[in-house]
Amino acid sequence: MEYKHLGRSGLKVSRLCLGTMNFGPYTNEADSYKIMDHAIELGINFFDTANVYGWDKGKGLTEEIIGRWLKKSGKRNDIVLATKVYGSMLDGRANDGKLSAYHIKRACEASLKRLQTDHIDLYQMHHIDRSTPWEEIWQAMEQLIREGKITYVGSSNFAAWNIAEAFFTAQNRHHIGLVSEQSIYSLRNRHIELEVIPACERFGVGLIPWSPLGGGILCGILENRNEGRRTREPLLKAAEKIRPQIEQYEALCHENDFAPADLALAWVLQNPVVTSPIIGPRTVEQLKQNVQTLEIKPGEELMKKLDEIWPGPGNQAPEAYAW
Repeated sequence: MEYKHLGRSGLKVSRLCLGTMNFGPYTNEADSYKIMDHAIELGINFFDTANVYGWDKGKGLTEEIIGRWLKKSGKRNDIVLATKVYGSMLDGRANDGKLSAYHIKRACEASLKRLQTDHIDLYQMHHIDRSTPWEEIWQAMEQLIREGKITYVGSSNFAAWNIAEAFFTAQNRHHIGLVSEQSIYSLRNRHIELEVIPACERFGVGLIPWSPLGGGILCGILENRNEGRRTREPLLKAAEKIRPQIEQYEALCHENDFAPADLALAWVLQNPVVTSPIIGPRTVEQLKQNVQTLEIKPGEELMKKLDEIWPGPGNQAPEAYAW
């Protein structure tokens, strides 16, 4: 396993991050334990979750599964544990949700209880809260750090200017600020190349791409329409809208003897700003396959062909659309 510093921090994390959103809704507890055990055996030390995961089966369920595994396995010191705050957990109470100091404090304490740990290594804001001033947010995060409940702060789904604003307000408080940003990024969705990726590079923020397989679009969906989450009707309809691109992509993968999912993940890993793409295996077999992609190094010609099939903006802003 390869390791990389998380942004400008001194923290080293594995080049792949174990995403746990499937734990509970799609993967039962026993199989979730097997995946986490095997991830550690493979050298993955970076686990990501969120307080709202569990969704229709119960928000908080995924954190609870991880917490029971941590207690049973005794592996807490073997992982960098990341979770998120923002979403409503109680469906409708006035201060349940977003990033007020009131909510951050209570959400963190609730996550610690579900995770059965005394600290969270990376506490991530799941979305930008435009109604709460940064002074209040950083005050709350700094207090949690002083209390030893969290160690680093990250963001998710932030725009570039949100990252910049977070950086400078933290700097004025003599605080390290954000060390990571978790954004959607794949061959299918390259919007963040315009501004978010340049902002991460400029401010020393590690990029943690989520949905690097395009939500299933890049997993060989035309051939494997009867397996797992790829059977979902909305995903199949989305695939039909861009069927010509997918056909070209899958043909290119076959020509080069790559599984579509493997090449898609390997492509994300080639970006030097990327720290750790989030993988979301439902089985141990999928986990093993994901780890093998670290050995894939697409050549210049193959990268060029991928750009032709899945074109990005071509440059960062404003050069992408202005002189």
